[in-house]
Amino acid sequence: MTNRLRLLQLTKLLDVTRLNDHDEPQLMAGWLKQQPELPVAVAAYCVYPDYLSELSQFKDGTRQQFGLATVVNFPGGDMPLSAVCQQITAALAAGATEIDCVMPYQALLRGEQQHVSEFLAEVRRCCKTACLKIIIESGELITAQQVARATELAIASGADFVKSSTGKVAVGITEEAARIMLTIIAAADRPVGFKASGGVRTVTQALQFVDLYEQITGVTATSATMRIGASSLVGELAALFAAE
Repeated sequence: MTNRLRLLQLTKLLDVTRLNDHDEPQLMAGWLKQQPELPVAVAAYCVYPDYLSELSQFKDGTRQQFGLATVVNFPGGDMPLSAVCQQITAALAAGATEIDCVMPYQALLRGEQQHVSEFLAEVRRCCKTACLKIIIESGELITAQQVARATELAIASGADFVKSSTGKVAVGITEEAARIMLTIIAAADRPVGFKASGGVRTVTQALQFVDLYEQITGVTATSATMRIGASSLVGELAALFAAE
C-alpha cells in the first residue's frame, strides 16, 4: 500500500478539474456536492469561467481552503489577445484566484516566437497577482525542442506554473514531455511550478509524476511547486484513505 504521507502529499497537489463541454449549472453544483471530504484540502478546483459562482458557493460551504481556478484561451489557444484579457478580467471579478491560460501554441509551431512572447507578457499583466499557469499543449508540439522552447517562453513571461496539456487533444502529458519541461524549470533563474495534466487518471500514475518532479528538480513537491490536474483521482484517494 502507498505510504499515507505520500497520499496526503498528492492530495494537496490536486487541481480537481471539471471541464465538460456541455455542462449546466445544476450539474456542476451536483458534482461539487458529491465531492468526498479528504483528510487535507486539495490545491484548487478548476472549472470553466461560467461556473465560478457555483465553485465559490461550494467553497463558502466547506471548511477547507482551496484555490478557485479557471481556464482562458481554452482549448485552442487561438483567441485574440483582447478577448483573452477580457476573459481574465471577468474571471478575476468572479472570484478566480488562479488562471490557466493556453499558450498560442499554433503560432509557436509557425515560428512566431515574438508574438507568443508578447501575448504571454500581456496575459501576465492582465492576471495581476493571481496565480498564472501557462498551458503549452505539449502533445501538439512536434519536437522536443518545441516543448523546451514553449516552456522557456512561459517562464520568461512570468508564469507561476508551466502546465502540460488541456486534456482536449489526443496526446496529454507524457513522461518525455514532463522530463523536458522539468529540466527547463530546474534550470530557471527563479522558482517556477510544474503542472501535469491531460490523462492523469490513477494515483499510481500521479505519484510517478511527483517522483519525476522531485528527482529532476531536487525540490519537494508542494502546492506551491507542483500541481496535478485531474478529474478522477479524488474518488480513488478517498477510497484509499477510507481503507486505512
